[in-house]
Amino acid sequence: MAFTLQIGEKAPDFKLPATDGKTYQLSDFDDAEVLVVFFTCNHCPYVLGSDEITRQTAEKFMPRGVKFVGINSNSANTHPDDDFDHMVERMKTHQFPWIYLRDESQEVALAYGALRTPHFYVFDKDRRLIYTGRGIDSPKDPSKMTVNNLEQALEEHLAGKPVSVPLTNPIGCNVKWEGKDAHWMPPEACDLVFN
Repeated sequence: MAFTLQIGEKAPDFKLPATDGKTYQLSDFDDAEVLVVFFTCNHCPYVLGSDEITRQTAEKFMPRGVKFVGINSNSANTHPDDDFDHMVERMKTHQFPWIYLRDESQEVALAYGALRTPHFYVFDKDRRLIYTGRGIDSPKDPSKMTVNNLEQALEEHLAGKPVSVPLTNPIGCNVKWEGKDAHWMPPEACDLVFN
């Protein structure tokens, strides 16, 4: 079985606390035409480099019924900056247009097969996966960006077309797994084939 969720598979449910003081589950986003779930964190240079591009994409597509949910699954023991208090602080500072959830048990990261930060998953109205991978091709330095795969996938889907590139390699730092070396990857994730 593949580590990462496959195209066409249903979004796994979750019930996680958010920086706004509420707890959210998948059904709380039932009204979204498209749901973008992405694994992110507070410190990774690839996240910090591309967050404003992600913000622009979120703001561009929100009026068309697209909702964004960020999930931080990183172990705070591996990287103390990734704890919940720092998440709350980060959202206060940046006012990102997404819900920011804490997956302390890392169960949600395992259910989705999150590999890196950031790692994006785009689900259609029926919550089937239509795109997964990177947001852009140069998240650490967006000035070198040549393609915004996330935006392309959203545009194509909302225009009623199939997503032309449904699978890309996420570019970023490894998810920081509890009790593992900071660079550890699940062995079953090492044989993934991407475009």
